Amino acid sequence: MQGVAETLVEALSVQSLLVQALIGGGVIAGLNLFGASLVLVWRDPSERALDGALGFAAGVMLAASFTSLILPGIEATPGGSPLPVLGGVLLGALALDRADVLVPHAHYLLTGKRRDDAAKPSEDTAKPDGSVPIDEDRLASVVLFILAITLHNMPEGLAVGVGFGSAAAGDASIGSAVALMLAIGIQNVPEGLAVSVAAVNAGLDRRFYAMVTGIRSGVVEIPLVLLGALAVTLAAPILPYAMGFAAGAMLFVISDEIVPETHIRGNERVATLGTIVGVVVMLYLDISLA
Repeated sequence: MQGVAETLVEALSVQSLLVQALIGGGVIAGLNLFGASLVLVWRDPSERALDGALGFAAGVMLAASFTSLILPGIEATPGGSPLPVLGGVLLGALALDRADVLVPHAHYLLTGKRRDDAAKPSEDTAKPDGSVPIDEDRLASVVLFILAITLHNMPEGLAVGVGFGSAAAGDASIGSAVALMLAIGIQNVPEGLAVSVAAVNAGLDRRFYAMVTGIRSGVVEIPLVLLGALAVTLAAPILPYAMGFAAGAMLFVISDEIVPETHIRGNERVATLGTIVGVVVMLYLDISLA
């Protein structure tokens, strides 16, 4: 992993910001697609395995929020004041909170039902191949769920773009930007698998949803990487706010969605260990590429 990362740093350091952002967006969207496609070969992952994988994703995002966004953002602030970055963190969390009012939470389908319906027995009958029949209510749930996951992919793309933009502005190293890109990409793998499993449980075809995931992640994450990168280079004063905003949005997703979901099925110990491993992996990447 370290050798691959160092090769990426060398290759990207000689590219323009636009190329760096396009590659960064392609990497995280591609790994999202890879994770979603695992449902084609890993047809019935256990809840314990999924919770552990999502815990790992949360750990990676948690460490990346601080090592690649909040701390570099404070260093990039004139005088080293933390206030612009902290203001951005609050704005990012508030933006995700308000967006969640309009779009259902990701837990809506991760468990196959609403939280307040968790205790109700399911009336669905399985098809001969083990899948769940599609009805109008489930299909509407899937559409809303895809919107929710798309919303939660947005801060990830923005964070990668801000990382490359801050490196281009001289406020961070290209190694830090690559570490953040790899961190977001790595956590996209279990996240992509989890949402594919949820969609399959709701009755969607495995191949169809894997394709939808690839298109959705590319359409959303790649433009946001470009937007984040260009925004901080064209308007350098907003860099600390942008880095804080991306971090706050990711922290909101971790606390509001991922952690609760990994603790409601009795697998909190596995999820916690996964989170710790994720933090360790991200810290190793950040330090080795700094």
